[in-house]
Amino acid sequence: MVEMDVMFREARGTVRFGETFVASEAFRTLFREGMTLVEDTAAYLDGPGREESRLLARHASLAYASESMRLTTRLMQIASWLLVQRAVSEGELTLSEAAQEKTRVRLTNQEPAGTAPSLVAELPLSLQALIGQSKRLHARILHLDTLISDDRPTPEPRESPVVAQHDRLRQAFRMA
Repeated sequence: MVEMDVMFREARGTVRFGETFVASEAFRTLFREGMTLVEDTAAYLDGPGREESRLLARHASLAYASESMRLTTRLMQIASWLLVQRAVSEGELTLSEAAQEKTRVRLTNQEPAGTAPSLVAELPLSLQALIGQSKRLHARILHLDTLISDDRPTPEPRESPVVAQHDRLRQAFRMA
């Protein structure tokens, strides 16, 4: 009877997305993806990107500098968010402590006006690809952050008539 009672309580319990997501394989995959993108971008900007930027016309060179700064800022936000969530996953921070850290990690969907698309088209294809990847990853993380911040429990399953009857019987025998 005790086992059944625990089962029913667990069935009626709520699941917090933030708690389950940061402990999941999906999060570990996202973390690796984000950190790999950070490393790949750093390697590109310090190596081939530097060489490619020297070959650009002046107006495109300015666009390269602006877009690489936006890219770096976006990736810093992503990496900070991922590291905070990993700390939650590993028990170093609670979700409420992570929420406090959020004030320091400004994950925002408000980006300053970007470079004109015609100028972006003149940038090296490698940089364009990194920008696109970082924007897609950033959008996914913004969505996840909203879910975690709201920490809305998933809807409870509708209670079956058997569970309802069981609860009524349990309450009746406790009162007697």
